[in-house]
Amino acid sequence: MDRVHAFSADDALTDLDATGLVAALRDGLVSVPEVVEAAIARTQQVDAALGAVAYAAYDRAREEARHPRGGFFAGVPTFVKDNVDVAGMPTQHGSDAFTAGPQRTDGDFARMYLATGLVPLGKTQLSEFGFSGAADHVRLGPVRSPWNPDHYAGASSAGSAALVAAGAVPIAHANDGGGSIRIPAAVNGLVGLKPTRGRLAQDRMMRDMPVRIVSDGVLTRSVRDTAAFYREAEKVWRNPLLAPVGDVTRPSRARLRVAVVTRGIGRDCSPEVRELTLRTAELLQSLGHHVEEVDNPVPDSFPEHFVRFWSMLALVIARRGKKDFGPTFDPTRLDNLTLGLARHAARNLHKQPFSIAVLRGSQRLAARHRATYDITLTPTLATETPRVGHLRPDQDYDEIMGRLMDWVAFTPLQNATGEPAVSLPLATTSAGLPQGMMLGAGAGREARLLGLAYELEEAVGWPRIQAG
Repeated sequence: MDRVHAFSADDALTDLDATGLVAALRDGLVSVPEVVEAAIARTQQVDAALGAVAYAAYDRAREEARHPRGGFFAGVPTFVKDNVDVAGMPTQHGSDAFTAGPQRTDGDFARMYLATGLVPLGKTQLSEFGFSGAADHVRLGPVRSPWNPDHYAGASSAGSAALVAAGAVPIAHANDGGGSIRIPAAVNGLVGLKPTRGRLAQDRMMRDMPVRIVSDGVLTRSVRDTAAFYREAEKVWRNPLLAPVGDVTRPSRARLRVAVVTRGIGRDCSPEVRELTLRTAELLQSLGHHVEEVDNPVPDSFPEHFVRFWSMLALVIARRGKKDFGPTFDPTRLDNLTLGLARHAARNLHKQPFSIAVLRGSQRLAARHRATYDITLTPTLATETPRVGHLRPDQDYDEIMGRLMDWVAFTPLQNATGEPAVSLPLATTSAGLPQGMMLGAGAGREARLLGLAYELEEAVGWPRIQAG
């Protein structure tokens, strides 16, 4: 099928990234109302094919465009993933199990995010409570890739990724509890940085987990937009326990020790993905970095413990739903994956403390690895993004989980360790689909990742969807 995009030379957005749009607004080349109206029109143009919008707040955005708040990104249109609270909008979590009403106040993340000046056009679709690696909904259907709508847009932040890749907005919110910033970046040709644990303000639901596996962030089409977001977010809220990311604007001069890992945790990647990863390793070596292929240091038992913890989150939702989401909550309306995870957790409650200890202990494993290597290169995903239907949430639980584990075999480690990792659009499959490559670094080393990302972007550039 044809690619789906709304890039145009005839409106206020043209093909600008968020930083370019800021410059155009400051120079008076375009106005905030023009930019917001163009983003609304583009979203409406592509969403019928993509299924990315969960809640539209276009009239609110138009009103805000007339009186934009301050901040570096003042007037830049965006979307927020539908699992964080934004005042006046419902938070539905991609689920039919309850009916959400408008939130009274912004959550902690949205308060920080919107204080940078971004104008929200609404909320984006996700898998139910973010549990699946594909945003597919029993009633609403899947979020599709703008590169090829026969394929998934990838992970629970798929709605945000699809709209950024298709040119509807230049930047959108995403969060990542098992890869959901990096996975949709990987399959949509975007930059997706999962930050260090605690780097950004988070809603209470995310903060209260026994292991804080979820991190919020953004999806963008350029390294400079991602870097600018972290710079501006730190002006609003900063964790005093972490060194600041700062203003990263150019490639780093440091030559780094890079470990290359092509085998996932308990899974092999496809031959094509391995070859694409080794080509990226060759690129890094040609740029003067020391590159060495190593075995995956993570034990094959890690996925068992991660899934056990992941499933506990589903059990809490199933059992506390009425308290957390109101009297309309009906656990029988949860999808097969959520219900299957809840059953798995209930059967293994006695093993949960050990799994939590293993996930917490992964930080020690990471520290030993970082004593030798500055950066770890892996593919973001083990295979090309699946075709729509492969991860349908009305299938048998065991079938869905087996397919998810075969695909998402690299990203969950950093959710356990709390380290940062970025997926960059460095490869393309033989079918013409983006295949992201992931670079991981030690805790607090986002600036190192951004400096290297600038270097790679400068060396090879990123594929652009409108070129095809």
